[in-house]
Amino acid sequence: MLGLSRILGLRAARIHRAGSPGAGLSPGPSSCQNQVASSRMYCACLLLLLLVTPRVDSSWWYIGALGARVICDNIPGLVNKQRQLCQHHPDIMQAIGEGTKEWIRECQHQFRHHRWNCSTLDRDHTVFGRVLLRSSREAAFVYAISSAGVVYALTRACSQGELKMCNCDPQKRGRANDEKGEFDWGGCSDNVNYGIKFAKAFIDAKERTVRDARALMNLHNNRCGRTAVKRFMNMECKCHGVSGSCTLRTCWMALSDFRKTGDYLRRKYNGAVEVTMNQDGTGFAVANKAFRKATKNDLVYFENSPDYCLQDKAAGSLGTAGRVCNKTSRGTDGCEVMCCGRGYDTTRVMQITKCECKFKWCCAVECKDCEEAVDIHTCKAPKRAEWLDKT
Repeated sequence: MLGLSRILGLRAARIHRAGSPGAGLSPGPSSCQNQVASSRMYCACLLLLLLVTPRVDSSWWYIGALGARVICDNIPGLVNKQRQLCQHHPDIMQAIGEGTKEWIRECQHQFRHHRWNCSTLDRDHTVFGRVLLRSSREAAFVYAISSAGVVYALTRACSQGELKMCNCDPQKRGRANDEKGEFDWGGCSDNVNYGIKFAKAFIDAKERTVRDARALMNLHNNRCGRTAVKRFMNMECKCHGVSGSCTLRTCWMALSDFRKTGDYLRRKYNGAVEVTMNQDGTGFAVANKAFRKATKNDLVYFENSPDYCLQDKAAGSLGTAGRVCNKTSRGTDGCEVMCCGRGYDTTRVMQITKCECKFKWCCAVECKDCEEAVDIHTCKAPKRAEWLDKT
């Protein structure tokens, strides 16, 4: 509020100094009264505008845009605990930055055929803009996949020796048993528990500074993302013995491809549960009593999503005008669904493809470059009157 008071005070002073058209002349009493009234009116309108306009917070997600230039004091939106962790662990911040690029790519892959396609905004500290102000399914997915991405990046960096504070999983030592018999823990098991621990401390820090429904929703979905990575850890083994007889096995735990985590969270997005806050404000109640309760592994959300058909600055929707669609598909990538019934334009382009491939001894495949005409379908822009209704 001090910053707001200062802005309003400066604006009022600027209006007061402007005076009458005669520069340097002392204004009369009526002129002063008009200036004061005008200043008060402006201040009231500005204050009202600030109060009713939702605030788009900056996020740690912006670390991914900084690359190797991560400077903790220059990352907007960090709370004190996050900034302290950033300052004490610059190597971890580098890994988080690389991981951020990876989970954003995965998000865009998962939604590449949908109206909302996980678009990011260049040079925007919020990364996704206003679209995540709404407590929607999309917000639930982004918080889950971002949390999973940090766990994955830190776990991988630990095993590769890139972080000072951790390395291979210290718990995977000695002998153990599984359904195939005894084996020795060896090699370098990925230390997923360290990745989960640091991700929880860093990401959840901001949500724990406030006590409201959205913070509780974010914490729940963050946890879903973290545990999803651990769900897909694989045990890999190497056999030792005559002719690979496997009389002795050496095993270690390894991360699966991040695509498996992305696919899993995408399925959780499809089955996300709409909830409300319970009476004591400590948990969730299902919004529709006819549906099952949310479990700790379900994504949860409070608000229905917009249709994302039209560009809507208030909702953060970019619309689907110009998006490529599939003319023959009946799914979400089909022109009828993607274009929201507005129709589509068709453009014929020439593409170079490999053709007439032959195997050449030994050992190569030789192909010719063939030119092929391909039709590209893109969604029509909305009529101007329709667009104006949404902006």
